Amino acid sequence: MPIVVEPCPIEGLYEICPKVFGDSRGYFFESYSRRDFDAAGLTMGFVQDNQSLSVRGVLRGLHFQKTRPQGKLVRVIAGEVFDVAVDIRPGSSTLGKWHGLVLSGEKQNQFYISPGFAHGFLVLSESAVFAYKCTDFYYPEDEGGIIWNDPAIGVVWPGLQIDYILSEKDKKLPCFG
Repeated sequence: MPIVVEPCPIEGLYEICPKVFGDSRGYFFESYSRRDFDAAGLTMGFVQDNQSLSVRGVLRGLHFQKTRPQGKLVRVIAGEVFDVAVDIRPGSSTLGKWHGLVLSGEKQNQFYISPGFAHGFLVLSESAVFAYKCTDFYYPEDEGGIIWNDPAIGVVWPGLQIDYILSEKDKKLPCFG
């Protein structure tokens, strides 16, 4: 199989590592193949692709959609980020728990986050190009969020010896619950 899918400690989260073919010219890999994802039991459908560029210390999140939750397949094209998903599914045995992993353009690993999670990331490298596929469209009126440093959740963000850079909107997000 051209991808390796590793379930994370919270149900609904998966690290995906594609097979990368490299030589002296560079590399090639399939960042998404429906056939391979279906074979691995990940049968979601995607409707939208997004991409952002951020500099070191930018923290985006923790974002979600309230009534139209999105599944997201996230990856870093260039650079490195610490990516986090927080379980906000009502009735889940891991409600309020988080899982994070480092995604990098060098490693080419990906993170699939099922619908029902808040999502955010912190840029660790000088800059990072971040790309993701979504299982539903973005609806601005349905947007929700949780403050990045909510003590009830307790995400352990990497220290960078600089202040994190957040949007004004993200600075004002509420705590969970």
